[in-house]
Amino acid sequence: MKLLTSRAILSLFCLLAWLTLPLLRAQAPKPEPDVLIFSNGDKLIGQFVRSAGGSVTFKSDMLGEIHVDWSKIKELHAAKKYAVIPKDAKVDKANESKIPQGTVAVADQKIAVSTTPPQSIPVANAAYVVDEDTFQRVLLHSPGFFQSWTGTVTAGASLVEATQDSRTFTGGISLLRAIPTENWLDPRNRTTANFSASYGTVSQSGSPTLKTSIYHADGERDQYFSPRVFAFGQIAYDHNFSQGLDLQQSYGGGIGVTLLKNSFQTLDLKGSIDYVDQQFQTSSSNQTLVGSIFSEAYLRKLPRGILFNEKLSINPAWNNTSAYSAVGSAGLTLPTYKRLSVSLNTIDTFLNDPPPGFRKNSFQLTLGLTYALQ
Repeated sequence: MKLLTSRAILSLFCLLAWLTLPLLRAQAPKPEPDVLIFSNGDKLIGQFVRSAGGSVTFKSDMLGEIHVDWSKIKELHAAKKYAVIPKDAKVDKANESKIPQGTVAVADQKIAVSTTPPQSIPVANAAYVVDEDTFQRVLLHSPGFFQSWTGTVTAGASLVEATQDSRTFTGGISLLRAIPTENWLDPRNRTTANFSASYGTVSQSGSPTLKTSIYHADGERDQYFSPRVFAFGQIAYDHNFSQGLDLQQSYGGGIGVTLLKNSFQTLDLKGSIDYVDQQFQTSSSNQTLVGSIFSEAYLRKLPRGILFNEKLSINPAWNNTSAYSAVGSAGLTLPTYKRLSVSLNTIDTFLNDPPPGFRKNSFQLTLGLTYALQ
């Protein structure tokens, strides 16, 4: 009887807790919104996201995410706890105690941090201001090689059945691993891997089948000497049936520099020395080259989450000056639903010395659906 009573009481207690918990959650007070006051007196209500490079990122329900220079801010009041990282501070576990953490308030171009005792840091001396959770994640997280990869997967297809039957398939995988993972920190290294393919056939009764077959794969590892300068090693493999190219292998390395880097755009320039082995459908055209690759890559974030990316590389060969080549690409990614986007891409490949009977240019225009892995 006692056992039955105890079970009944325990069951009743669990039932009451289950019914009461949603009410307690519903009654929990919401955190106060952050307030940003501009130098001209205008006020913005929302959430203080972070500060980096003298610019403040603030998220407003009315305007979305905006970026404002510290010089245009009169006051800032935030409810959450933040870490204020001075320009001369090293972000690691050993220096955690030297970095002020607490609620922040900004006035007269100074950041007041609610430490014990309170500290005041001029905004000009603050390299970064980030929320406490992000700061702790950076300190504690040391990802292995198979962790912290981001990227996209793209696929597209077309099918036509008429007098001529046409089938085309396109796809691609793009992977990126940047360490540290937080883009407000100075980069240490970056690894990329890419694969793209385009395959199609056009057939008609009584006529030979026409085929398109283009494949590309590459990988690159960047190691940074400073926030803007890095050394890199790269490999690339190409097959282009339309230009008579069975396989081109490229291996090389060089130096790169980041000319532009901010919250909405990046621009990298690179130069390298490369070994290139070209094998064509006509074996007499095969050759081994020693050359260079001079390239630029530009990424721009547009309104409404649209991404624009553009790349151009020029590849002279030093032991055969007529065997130069070039590749240019441009693309738009338009968000549609959660991680899904519509992508529009163009690629133009120029090969100055294809086998006889093949054109020097190969142009692709693809429209596909892109899924973001992270």
